[in-house]
Amino acid sequence: MESPQNIKKRLKSVKNINQITKAMELVSATKMRKSQQIALDSRPYAFAAMDLLANLSLLEKDLPELLKHRRSVKNVLFVLVASDKGLAGAFNSSVFKKFEIHVKRDAEKYANEEHLFVAVGEKSYAYLNKRGVKVLKKFVQAGDYTTPEQVEPLTNFIVEGYLAKKWDKVVVISTHFKSALKQEPHIRRFLPIDFDHIADAVRETVPERGKFAEMMKEHSINFVPDKEIKEYLIEPNPKYVLEKLVKHLCFMEMYHLILEANASEHSARRMAMKTASDNANDLGNKLNLQYNKSRQARITTEISEISAGAEALQ
Repeated sequence: MESPQNIKKRLKSVKNINQITKAMELVSATKMRKSQQIALDSRPYAFAAMDLLANLSLLEKDLPELLKHRRSVKNVLFVLVASDKGLAGAFNSSVFKKFEIHVKRDAEKYANEEHLFVAVGEKSYAYLNKRGVKVLKKFVQAGDYTTPEQVEPLTNFIVEGYLAKKWDKVVVISTHFKSALKQEPHIRRFLPIDFDHIADAVRETVPERGKFAEMMKEHSINFVPDKEIKEYLIEPNPKYVLEKLVKHLCFMEMYHLILEANASEHSARRMAMKTASDNANDLGNKLNLQYNKSRQARITTEISEISAGAEALQ
């Protein structure tokens, strides 16, 4: 049996780890509540922006370059959205696994296309480097609560590259916030803009349960775009207005994706730290029991030796 001294050292280490994970759990819970509220509050505007973007894609004249369809796709830009920090459970690995499954499943479709990569977060940058692929640009240190100013450089880089025909298609792999206990990685085609793809993206991301779903039912709101062509009167210069409007709507779509990933990250980290704290408690209880048994066995042995020595003297 292990000596009480060694068990006591292990027990002290486990208690220290438990204190750290408990503190990180509390910090993550605070960040999760705030980031979750920001993501939920942004959803109505983001879904309305995507609905308008889908309707604009049905226009037949005065289309800005972002809404024009390209016949052939030569270069595909993949944007992997992960975290800067670790200790978030399966948050990062689920995004990477989703990306690998997507590329493997559509290997034939991507066979004649060149793949380009943008990393959002230190973990996605490390993952892509490990795979030996060239990363065009990385965006890190977005902070605990992402602001529009932090997302704007990423959106500008993607949109300007698309307009300059450096890539013909943009695919974003990120995590969608379902609830504090459930976050799902998903893949969205960001560019080119297409009505059906936007409608599918809204269907996938609109929650079926929870506070946001109840609000939708209460006010009879449906954010899924319908394919009914709407007429818009835009003055004085429709082309200029549409160019600015479409860029803003693309920015809102990307901003919403980052907010959802941010809320998912804090939720995943909070659950990971809670699990670690629970495991540390269980291990501490087992070590405490083992320490008591070892100490008791040692005391029993010492008493037996004293008794044997006393009998020998007699």
